[in-house]
Amino acid sequence: MRFDSAAPPLRIALLSYRSKPHCGGQGVYVRHLARELAALGHHVTVVSGPPYPELDPSPEPTIAGGPVADSGRDSMRDSARDHAPETARDHAPETRPGAPRARSGRVELVRLPSLDLYREPDPFRLPHVREYRDWIDVLEVATMLTAGFGEPRTFSLRAARWLAQHGHRFDVVHDNQTLGDGLLAIARRHPLVTTIHHPISRDRRTDLAAARGWRRLSLRRWYGFVRMQARVARRLPHVLTVSGSSARDIAADFGVAPDAIEVVPLGVDTALFAPGPARVPGRVVAMASADTPLKGIDTLLEAVADLPAVRELVLVATPGERTRALVARFGLGRRVRFVAGISDADLGELIASAQVACVPSRYEGFSLPAVEALACGTPVVASRAGALPEVLGDDGRCARLVPPGDPAALRAELADLLADDAARAALGAAGRALALQRYSWPAVARATVAAYRRAIGDPPAIGPRALLDRPAAGVAGSPADRPAGDPTGTRADRVTGSRADRATLSPAHPLVGSPADRPADSPADAAPALGSPAVHPPAEGASLHAHR
Repeated sequence: MRFDSAAPPLRIALLSYRSKPHCGGQGVYVRHLARELAALGHHVTVVSGPPYPELDPSPEPTIAGGPVADSGRDSMRDSARDHAPETARDHAPETRPGAPRARSGRVELVRLPSLDLYREPDPFRLPHVREYRDWIDVLEVATMLTAGFGEPRTFSLRAARWLAQHGHRFDVVHDNQTLGDGLLAIARRHPLVTTIHHPISRDRRTDLAAARGWRRLSLRRWYGFVRMQARVARRLPHVLTVSGSSARDIAADFGVAPDAIEVVPLGVDTALFAPGPARVPGRVVAMASADTPLKGIDTLLEAVADLPAVRELVLVATPGERTRALVARFGLGRRVRFVAGISDADLGELIASAQVACVPSRYEGFSLPAVEALACGTPVVASRAGALPEVLGDDGRCARLVPPGDPAALRAELADLLADDAARAALGAAGRALALQRYSWPAVARATVAAYRRAIGDPPAIGPRALLDRPAAGVAGSPADRPAGDPTGTRADRVTGSRADRATLSPAHPLVGSPADRPADSPADAAPALGSPAVHPPAEGASLHAHR
């Protein structure tokens, strides 16, 4: 057990609207951060919608080499009591309000069930009438049927309702990029820190640039939640992000004041992700949490098509129709292998077995795959896009960088590295050293705790009643589209807004208001549904907006 200071341990509610364990950065971030916070002696309750995270058992605490009584090793449980999070749950003695708190961290899981409309194997399903429990469920389905993506909003409302009953158990709430309207009700009652891995306006922009016709119109509606996220983000005074590149993009696209943003890079398990005994000749590995243009898999496939030195391309991804069509078009069926749902241990072994790892993204707010490749000592070829130069280094010592979306440049670098044993060895050794020096989950946890304590010491982020900015007419993005009044105002202006730009909400229902006050991307104000649900973008492509 590594205690961070003599200060008392914190009781932390860590919110994540979806936490898929093996694909997408949200589940990875929640799992590792929760474990390391517990290792510092804090009590972490992960509150997640489906898919739920896989959490590590609470660490066994030690002081001066000896065990501490009541380690909490059995406390990583589904404390929602079989999907009933609104019911009271038993408190361990040290977490009961007002009781002394032991210096033994623990991790718990509370499941906040949704209707799980995008689950496999039946995404965009229509629930049976008996599945509906309340008005939030109706909102979730209505958003889907009007071509929108409602999980961030509906999860935030469920989380606000749950915390209204159980919030007395926590010192601080940490949101993992939900940025739903319910957060404003939470911020009214609790110190709140939120992590924004990168603004989803970047995903939106890239996807729209690649879309045509009705698909483009459908995408605009699908990404309607981005306006809500921008509106909520600029009202929150404690924002963490994972890179300087993301910090600049959050300020530019979401209108968050730069002095409200703190950069805390992500970490990697350097014992699990480590060099292996041997590498497979001609093997290249790449990872993509979503089959979208943003990840650049199309660029990689085009580059590899005319490069026989790549004998096997292993894509850690679930391919969509677009990618399968490209594999067939380039005649790569025998050289491309897809892998999905593997454990971290198997992923580490796979990356360590490759001669080269590729990150061809058109944008990344951080990129855990890039850091995992560094830790495995696997040479990296990546796009010079987003945070990748910042994460990998821009001097060529740890990675080769190419222009995004340029198959010829990518092909040339892959060919050069696959033919040069010495260059691969040098890049791999430098990358491993960088991962050991810079990217540490314990350091991430310590920096996050410091942010928690600052938030606890600050006055409430929201005034005496929960307030919301009225939605802007444009879409958060370029300065011309940014909502009026942000981010040039003072911090007080950003937190409270002017009277003309806010709507008072009922404490019982954080989103209930008049039609004039309803966010523009809510179902009541949406355009008609664009055909059957099958025309919507893939759920994973728009819901796993994180760094892996």
